[in-house]
Amino acid sequence: MGEGIGGEGKSRSILIAGAGPVGLVAALELARHGFAPRIVDDGAGPTPMEESRALGVNARTLTLLSPSGVAERIVAAAQPIEQFRVRSTEKTLIQLDTRQVRGRFSALRALAQGSTERLLIAALSAYNIVPEWQTTVVVDAISDFQRPEVTLHRADGTSERVRPDILIGADGAHSVIRKALGAGFPGEALEAYFYLADFRYADPVDTRYGEVSLFDPGMVARLPVAADIIRYISTLEDFENRIVHPAAVAEKTWTSQFRINFRHVEPMAKGNVFLAGDAAHIHSPAGARGMNLGIEDACWLAWLIAEGREQEYSALRIPAVKQVLKETYGLTRLVTMQNPLATAARNLFAPLFLRFGPARRALLQNIAGYDTARPPWIDWAE
Repeated sequence: MGEGIGGEGKSRSILIAGAGPVGLVAALELARHGFAPRIVDDGAGPTPMEESRALGVNARTLTLLSPSGVAERIVAAAQPIEQFRVRSTEKTLIQLDTRQVRGRFSALRALAQGSTERLLIAALSAYNIVPEWQTTVVVDAISDFQRPEVTLHRADGTSERVRPDILIGADGAHSVIRKALGAGFPGEALEAYFYLADFRYADPVDTRYGEVSLFDPGMVARLPVAADIIRYISTLEDFENRIVHPAAVAEKTWTSQFRINFRHVEPMAKGNVFLAGDAAHIHSPAGARGMNLGIEDACWLAWLIAEGREQEYSALRIPAVKQVLKETYGLTRLVTMQNPLATAARNLFAPLFLRFGPARRALLQNIAGYDTARPPWIDWAE
């Protein structure tokens, strides 16, 4: 294993801005490689449990989190999604068995983001690393990209100026670190809003499948959150009137609405300042790739730092980012199209296309996250 630039090796100071899943994975993987990173976040703690947020955990992420032992904990806590289907009126257009993907894990599981974060925090504690909550990173512009200087403001009013050897921005779509780099965030936003609601039911419900119901125009997707909670996400503002609930509703636990953006920064690093996750790329939740792609970033970056090859990070990650943005853009357009002729063509040809084995396998590979470069440090077959 490499000793890092300048022979500094594992003594290099590393500051991670953002203690969401991406920042936590970066810290965990760096710790696993022998570093002692510092991780800060301006929030009061991990994502509240009632806000499911990033939900899908794919097979690639579980592969990446296996060496740390977190994968097994996620599998034990998550809801397996065994089937995925797309329906239009009474017709099933697409039906996939996610267990048919090759490898150790099925293609996709569901676990609320807050649960994932707490599992990562618990794993980090074994390395005596604890996120510093209510700590805000303040930096107007970075003048020295080799030894960036930032100020940390704490809730108690105290401040600290730090100059880490490596600065990692995992601080979300409105990243302070990206802005301090002076990096643009080009792309486009879809005009339509998306609406989301999580419902808790009085009794356990069938959580073994995910489903998209097309209404031409508009759609409502259904994904499990927990044994008694289901998430519905839609392009239709009145979508709650279209839900066929599987049991008596006990409560609505969370609602949200958002616009989908497709944006990415290039390059994803400058000097010893690196961007990962939503700080570097944002896209549609179609295919459940957002958090998973960010976790990929974090694992690759940690490994490259350990190998002394971190300057290769952007060149290695940009192709994967562009590929996933292209795929999620296509999936999103496919389920949100409104032109009657286009929807009729989709409903006719999608089932025919997916009757072919190679097409089905390719779609399963995408859902599993196996369509990007394999991590070279994982020495067993996926």
